[in-house]
Amino acid sequence: MSKVIVITGAGSGFGALSARALARAGHTVYAAMRDMTGRNADRVTEAAAYAAEHRVDLRTVELDVLSQESADAAVATILAEAGRLDVVVHNAGHMVTGPTEAFTPEELAAVYDTNVLGTQRVNRAALPHLRAQGHGLVLWVGSTSTRGGTPPYLAPYFAAKSAMDALAVSYAAELARFDIETTIVVPGSFTSGTNHFATGGRPSEQTVIPAYEERYAGLMDQVSQRLAALAPADADVSQVADAIVEVVATPHGERPFRVHIDPANDGSEEVSAVADRIRAAFLKRIGLDDLLAPHQVA
Repeated sequence: MSKVIVITGAGSGFGALSARALARAGHTVYAAMRDMTGRNADRVTEAAAYAAEHRVDLRTVELDVLSQESADAAVATILAEAGRLDVVVHNAGHMVTGPTEAFTPEELAAVYDTNVLGTQRVNRAALPHLRAQGHGLVLWVGSTSTRGGTPPYLAPYFAAKSAMDALAVSYAAELARFDIETTIVVPGSFTSGTNHFATGGRPSEQTVIPAYEERYAGLMDQVSQRLAALAPADADVSQVADAIVEVVATPHGERPFRVHIDPANDGSEEVSAVADRIRAAFLKRIGLDDLLAPHQVA
């Protein structure tokens, strides 16, 4: 059955690929991005051209995850045009690289604002409608850094993605009795095919960087090169989009709680399996095992 889907941060990377793949699968897809008449104007044009060329229902909508007003307006637009909203894909994110000490608290807060609070703003805009209609899917695009290998110089991003994962896990139980399903898609370190590293931020505080350069010269390049070396030859960022399409296509109530797409195999899947098993066992111990799957409450 065709669904109405919104994907945040869909101007490039995982978001753009997923929006196109879901549209090809027959869904009505809203590729959400900010500043559609400014820096993302070309991406809006590209999405429209893609929709026309492939004869798919791919649309764009203005949505800045840093603004509750923007999130509310985007959801209102979707409801006015499509009449409903079935799937929310939390994809928007921002990466920063550099020695952790060099980032100011305000810079760490900004990373958290995009990667964590942005999902909360979108949820507050969308969930009242999903709850009212009595069904839906919230799909979170996480990161293997939450529980897998964590190379240095990426700490603010890793910390924010870990917080987002914790939020997703709690939301899953809190939405189950509204028959709203949760899936966490967990990409690994794809070093090509996305703009994460190219557009990532750097710390503004420069005074401590020379000390780190003395001991860790060229570390960020080394990390990128070694991650790339771990990836198999057939690793393709489109695998993340394919996984999202498959999750959406899976019948309601049968979707996996977590899906890993990790070419470097950094251990996240193994650790997450233990954590998710313990979560399920604990909810059963306290008599809340009905929260492990979406369902209608009589």
